[in-house]
Amino acid sequence: MDVKRWSVDQTVRRTALFFSLVFLAMVPLAALYLKEQPQKVFHGLMRIFTSPSPLVTDYFGVGSLSSSFLNAGLCGLACVALMYLLDAPCQGSTWAGYFLVVAHCFYGLNFVTLWPCIFGVWLYCKRMKIGFRDNLDIAMFSTAFGPFMGELLFRYPFRYLLIAQPGGYALNLLGIPACFLLGGFLGFAIAALLPGAQLLHQGFDLYNGGLAFGLLGLLVYGFLYPGMGVETPAVQLRINLVYWLHGNSYGKFCGSFFLALFTACLVFGWWTNGRSFRGYGRLLQDSGHRADFIQEYGAPCVFINLGFYGLMILGYMTLVILLTEGAGFTGATTGVILAAMSFAASGQHPRNVWPILAGFGILYAFSLGVGTLVAEDLRWTLSTQSYLNGAAFATGLCPFTGRYGKRAGVYAGIFCAVMCACTSGIHGGLVLYNGGLTAGITALILKPLLDHYTSGPFQHKPVEKRNHS
Repeated sequence: MDVKRWSVDQTVRRTALFFSLVFLAMVPLAALYLKEQPQKVFHGLMRIFTSPSPLVTDYFGVGSLSSSFLNAGLCGLACVALMYLLDAPCQGSTWAGYFLVVAHCFYGLNFVTLWPCIFGVWLYCKRMKIGFRDNLDIAMFSTAFGPFMGELLFRYPFRYLLIAQPGGYALNLLGIPACFLLGGFLGFAIAALLPGAQLLHQGFDLYNGGLAFGLLGLLVYGFLYPGMGVETPAVQLRINLVYWLHGNSYGKFCGSFFLALFTACLVFGWWTNGRSFRGYGRLLQDSGHRADFIQEYGAPCVFINLGFYGLMILGYMTLVILLTEGAGFTGATTGVILAAMSFAASGQHPRNVWPILAGFGILYAFSLGVGTLVAEDLRWTLSTQSYLNGAAFATGLCPFTGRYGKRAGVYAGIFCAVMCACTSGIHGGLVLYNGGLTAGITALILKPLLDHYTSGPFQHKPVEKRNHS
């Protein structure tokens, strides 16, 4: 198997298939770890399928550790099946779409709410007479609206109910067509908004969909809730007893899982690269702005990067969880580690990401100092769930580090940390790409500031030309 000769298509498809199979392989291991019977795994999966899931709904608590991995494996295989069955051209954005899908399968997206979103993009392609296979990445990005589908199906106050569910939820008879109507609207709107969002931040927020989807989510949320006089949805977890008793041990399992997974990616990349790290140094010099690592540096270097970068993100999450009080290794924490890998093949690497994470730490230290001076206790830490999520998605601002320097990366991290806990109110917590929205707003603020003050450490550099032939 000559991995060096893998095309971008092959690399993306095989990576997605590998991760999906790994998630499924974790299901019996997680069940054995917690001594769960098989029927409990599927019972937990049904609880996930039938739960409204606004940010941040922890699927470890709603279902279980094993059922969350099963949900991720099923949704991941669905994406892989579409890649192969449609013979879809896969690229860096397809890699990103896949990782964002499986990431949110731990805290807000499931195999039921996945399909109305994808249907909307398919409907758009059908109406516009363009290939759905060429827009599969957009279809996967559209799943950011999964919580809207869960609300319409299981909590939105339609008059007619079809099947009552345990825990106070019910399947709404009118919710089914409402989901597909909303999916159709989103399919047409997303295609129009994504290019405009890209122009706004000029490629300096890799999570481009976050800005576009967050603003579109504001429109949909405003219509469905304040516009209709409906109470704003809230997270109401149906916590299972196993999670309540063994929540801390979930962190040991997930930490070990990621440590083994990213180490395996690193070793595989090193082995297939001729048992060397040749070429990875050049990748680390890349700005990350409009990059394609697979095409420019080859698949082995991408797997090396996935390993090193994944271990860095895991190290950051583990460190802040150990040193500060906060959420710990929840389903959402597990998910955002995967979400942070979304652009490991097209922009993110340890060298351009660490200043952004440092920005979060600097803001926290500053806030602690000010709180001490004014005798006020700080109400957040670096391991508060919104800040864990915010840090993972702030990594999409890494082109600022690559193009403007480390100081700009630190400022990007600080700006993003300031806003990450308050942006979800814009869309009622019903758009999963809230961290991408925060990063997009940060890019809109920071980019013109850096361009205006172009002297000293912020000397603006022209965009390098890339040869993708």
